[in-house]
Amino acid sequence: MPKYLLMVNHDGGAFEEPMDRWAPGDVAAHFDYYAALTEELVASGEMVQFTPLADPRLARIVRSDGASAPVVTDGPFPESKEVLAGFNLVEVESEARALEIAARISAVPGPGGVPTQQPVEVRQVMTDAAFDL
Repeated sequence: MPKYLLMVNHDGGAFEEPMDRWAPGDVAAHFDYYAALTEELVASGEMVQFTPLADPRLARIVRSDGASAPVVTDGPFPESKEVLAGFNLVEVESEARALEIAARISAVPGPGGVPTQQPVEVRQVMTDAAFDL
């Protein structure tokens, strides 16, 4: 079965305010939704990995030539650290199923229980068969 990486965009979707400004009950509902969805996908055998990421302000970019000391920066450029909030790796029967799961992730509740509509990028994981394109 193919695997898909579902990358949750840090863009707040329908909400501009960061989660650290949400009411505690709204934060709890947000994470409870993710927990229930993860439990369902683990039970179905589709969830390979679920990983939320820490606040992007804590991210760093590392570049190294392998010989000298690495350069660690926090640049002003749009980078994955500024957009990637977390990811799911799923193994599903089809791309259609991966898109269905991505839609459920995008509908995670935000303040007042309103779906956040966060963008979720769906990419198939490269396999030997992918080279036959």
